[in-house]
Amino acid sequence: MGITITEAAAKHVASQLDSRGKGLGIRLGVTTSGCSGMAYVLEFVDEQAPEDLVVEGYGVKVFIDPKSLVYLEGTELDFVREGLNEGLAFRNPNVSAECGCGESFTV
Repeated sequence: MGITITEAAAKHVASQLDSRGKGLGIRLGVTTSGCSGMAYVLEFVDEQAPEDLVVEGYGVKVFIDPKSLVYLEGTELDFVREGLNEGLAFRNPNVSAECGCGESFTV
């Protein structure tokens, strides 16, 4: 399965899980939303769903809904800092266009 997490993203997620005090990892998915049609969804995972696909990198687990995998195949999850802004970034080779605000995408 071609979903990867960088070391920087894994450290960030691990820090968030530590601050939260619980959790197995994060769930990455997509939903229909925004002006371009699709948006990423991230949430903490406390229990693994039977249908979850699991990818692990640098000690952090990323749970993926199989229905979202077709849109996420090949995606790299990274943590980036740009000026005063920082956050998780998605490098998804399936994206053909993004909206101007960067909140949604088209595949």
